[in-house]
Amino acid sequence: MPQLRIALAQTNPSVGDLSANAGKLVEWTRRSADRGAHLVVFTEMFLTGYPVEDLVLRTSFVDASIATLSAAAARLADEGLGELPVVVGYVDRSGVTPRAGQPKGAPLDAAALLHRGRVVTKTAKHHLPNYGVFDEYRYFIRGDRLPIFRLHGVDVAIAVCEDLWQDGGPVAAVARAGAGLLVVPNASPYEREKDDVRLSLCVNRAREAGCALAYANQVGGQDELIFDGDSIVVDAAGELVARAGQFREELLVTDLELPLADPLATFGSFPVDAGDGTTITVERLRLSDDPLPAYTPEPPAVAPHLDDLEEVYSALVLGVRDYFTKNGFRSVILGLSGGIDSALTATIAADAVGPERVHVVLMPSRHSSDHSVSDARDLVERQGLNSRLVPIEDIVDAFEKQIDLSGLAAENLQARVRGMLLMGLSNEHGHLVLTTGNKSELATGYSTLYGDSAGGFAPIKDVLKTTVWQLSRWRNAQAGRESELLHRFDAPPIPENSITKEPSAELRPGQRDTDSLPPYDVLDRLLADYVEHDMGKGELVAAGHDPELVARIIRLVDLAEYKRRQYPPGPKITPKNFGRDRRLPITNRWRETADS
Repeated sequence: MPQLRIALAQTNPSVGDLSANAGKLVEWTRRSADRGAHLVVFTEMFLTGYPVEDLVLRTSFVDASIATLSAAAARLADEGLGELPVVVGYVDRSGVTPRAGQPKGAPLDAAALLHRGRVVTKTAKHHLPNYGVFDEYRYFIRGDRLPIFRLHGVDVAIAVCEDLWQDGGPVAAVARAGAGLLVVPNASPYEREKDDVRLSLCVNRAREAGCALAYANQVGGQDELIFDGDSIVVDAAGELVARAGQFREELLVTDLELPLADPLATFGSFPVDAGDGTTITVERLRLSDDPLPAYTPEPPAVAPHLDDLEEVYSALVLGVRDYFTKNGFRSVILGLSGGIDSALTATIAADAVGPERVHVVLMPSRHSSDHSVSDARDLVERQGLNSRLVPIEDIVDAFEKQIDLSGLAAENLQARVRGMLLMGLSNEHGHLVLTTGNKSELATGYSTLYGDSAGGFAPIKDVLKTTVWQLSRWRNAQAGRESELLHRFDAPPIPENSITKEPSAELRPGQRDTDSLPPYDVLDRLLADYVEHDMGKGELVAAGHDPELVARIIRLVDLAEYKRRQYPPGPKITPKNFGRDRRLPITNRWRETADS
C-alpha cells in the first residue's frame, strides 16, 4: 500500500494578524519538510485566526485574507517549500450575490490547497453551526464543493470542522466518491469532557467515509474561547493512530499506509448527493500519481490525556496567558483578600505570566479578619508576587462623611473603593486588572457592580465555587512540578487556611457566604441544572432540588442578568458559560412558575 507522512500543524494563530500567521505558516511548513512530511494540514481559518466575528463583514478584511493566501503560496515556493502540499484555512468569498438575510459579501469559511506557488483548489465549510458559541449563519455562506486531490497515488479529500459534526454533507460525499484520506482543519473550542466526544466523532466519521481521517485542531485562547488542540489521526477502521497533546502547540507527524487510488477514476467535476438534501460538487484533481518508494515509518505519537482537573486548570492558564500576551499587556493586578477565589486567581496568573509580572493589593477594611492579611501575605511569600498594602478604612470613612449609606449600600461601598484603587493603579502602570469572582457568585448576583466585578479579564468566571476548591487542592498537589503551563513552586502555592476557612466577603461583622446562599455543594448542583442544562422550575424540582430553594435561587439568577452583561470576559470551560453561550434579555418579565 502507498505510504504518506502527514504533518498536522496544531498551532496558535492570532485573530487579525494575517502577516504573523502567514509567517507561522512558512515556519511550520519548513519544520514539516525537515521531518520528511508529504502533506501539511493547518487549522480552520488559520491565516485570519478564528473566530473573527464581524470582521468577515468587511470587504477589506476578506480582500486581505485572499491576498495573504496567494502571497503565502508564492512565499512557500520562493523559500524552497513549494513541492510540499499545504492545506490551510482562511476567509474567502463565494462570488455570488447574497440573498436577503445572508451575510454581506457572501464570505466563506474556506480551506485551500497550496502547491508549487499557487492555490490549486479551494473548499468551504458546508455545515454552518448556529448553536452555543457559534453564529455562522450570520457570517458565512454554505460551501458546496469537495476537492479530492491525488498525492503520491493516494486520493485525499478536504472537509472543514463542523462538516464532521453533522450527518450528510462532505463526509457522505467522500463515502460516495471514494478517497484514501480525509483531512479536516478545525477550530473546535474546549469544554469539559469534550475530548471523548471528539474522538468518538472522528472514529465514526472515518468508518462512515471509509477512509483514514486526520483532524487538525487549533490551540490557544481567543477572548472567552479556549482551543485545546488534541489533534487526532484515526485509520479507516476507526482505530486511533496518533494524538497530539492538549493546550500546547505541536507538530503531529504520522506515517500512514493508505489504499492506492482507483486508476480508472475520472478527473474533473461531478455532482454527488450529499445525503442532507443538498448536492455537493466533487472536484477530482491530480498532483502526483506514482506512490513513494517504501520507507521506514516513524513510530506514531499518542500523547497521554490530561485528567479532568488538569484539563480545566490548563485551559484557565492558557486563556489568561493568551489574553495577556495577544493584547500586549506586561503585567496584571488583582485584589488579594486571603480568600480562596483571589488565591486561585493569583496562582493562575502566576502560572500564566510569571510571578514577577503579578501585582497584588491587600486592601483590608474595618471588617477584615486578621487572617485575611496574614493569609494573603503567606501566598505572596510562597509565590514571590509583587504586593502592596492599602488599608481602605480611612477612604471609606471619607465617603461616608459625604453620603449617608447603610446596610447593603454601605457594604458595597467597600467593594467599590477596592475596585477604584485597582483601576487607578491599572491606569497608572498599565496593569491588566483581573477580577476574582467565580461562576456561583456571578450566577446569583453575589458581587458588587463597579466593585469586585470591575476589571479587564475574569479568570474563574466560568468556574463554580466547588470547582474552585478542587482546582486549588489540585494545584497545591503539583508543588515541585514544572511544565509549559505550570510555574515551579517548591511548596504548595496556596495557603491551606485559604482553602479550609469558611468563605466570607467580610463586608460586615461576622459575615459568612451562607448568610445569603445555601452551602455551595447544594447551590452548585442547582446552578448547573438551571444555567447549563436550562431546566425550568418543574424540572429542577423533579430532579430532586428543594422547591423553596429552587424558587429563591432562580429568582436571584434571573435578577442578576444586568450585572453579568457588565462583567469582564473570561475563559469558557463549561458547556454553557455566561457570555457567548447564554444570552437572555435584561428587560424580561418571564419568571419560572410552579407548573413550568
